Amino acid sequence: MEWRIKQLRLELKYIWKISRNASEFKENFIIEFEHNGFVGQGEVAPNVRYNENPTIILKAFENFKSSVNIPIEELKELMQFLDVHNLPNALRFGIESAFIHWYCKANEISLHEFLGVEKPSKIATCYTLPIMEAEDVVKFYETYELDRFQHLKIKVNETQALDMLEALASVSNKPVMIDANESWKDVEALIQFLPKLQKYPVLFVEQPLPAHLKEEYVYLKKHSPFLLMADESVLDQPDMSALEKQFHGINMKLMKAGGYLNGLRILQEARRRKMKTMVGCMVETTLGIHSAWNLCAGVDYADLDGCLILANEPFELLKESNGYITESVQGSPTH
Repeated sequence: MEWRIKQLRLELKYIWKISRNASEFKENFIIEFEHNGFVGQGEVAPNVRYNENPTIILKAFENFKSSVNIPIEELKELMQFLDVHNLPNALRFGIESAFIHWYCKANEISLHEFLGVEKPSKIATCYTLPIMEAEDVVKFYETYELDRFQHLKIKVNETQALDMLEALASVSNKPVMIDANESWKDVEALIQFLPKLQKYPVLFVEQPLPAHLKEEYVYLKKHSPFLLMADESVLDQPDMSALEKQFHGINMKLMKAGGYLNGLRILQEARRRKMKTMVGCMVETTLGIHSAWNLCAGVDYADLDGCLILANEPFELLKESNGYITESVQGSPTH
């Protein structure tokens, strides 16, 4: 039984800018679990918003590896072990998914059988425009042929949102998701701003205020002309009763949920409360995006474009055509 970690430098096709930072590349990790001649792989996409960086991931993995001193044959054994170790959520997902992928290979079962979920055939993903100058929007839209996508997502901040939307509207009438990544700090200013978006085909507004402003979100939900989608407010143990009062839906990301099983639990709880569901991603290879894709049957929205902005995607487990994501010839990491 051996656990391994490999670091990947993922070059991006363009500068990925959101309200809190900008990146020209990402550093992710691949976790490998090898046992009895089979190897399972899982991806780790650290996010500084949640106090995750390459140094922290490597140190936490080494602590995990040095603590595993008994053979692990069943998922419940791994889960019991993980529950007593405080690992970063992205690393926990990488470890859990590597084990599950190994288990499926070793026992010749599909991931969908193991998880008890329906396998999607093809999933319509949105494509996200990062924050940029308004005069660059049309060229970006045309260069990356974004007219093929059913929905678009646009990253915004307080100062550039309207200009970017106006520029986008000059070339597209596609429904658009507004993703602010906690950019607004004043709920009253936000309430004054939102009606200015009503002339655009806005589907929803995602996480416009910081996650800790819980009472402000309750107030905002009563006054917003748009549906509100939670992102940064949804981690591994979300208070769904509170979120139901603050938002109309949730964006579940496996890197934040910390595992397949917990991600499914969060989605099921949101559906039980009649909330909108979305499966999202970080900037990831198709290994990580394939994991998210597997949970998309029946969700309202999918944001799986994290692999499409990579200049050096190494796995090619998925392919995109006309805005739909399907499995490629290589297929699942469990085969």
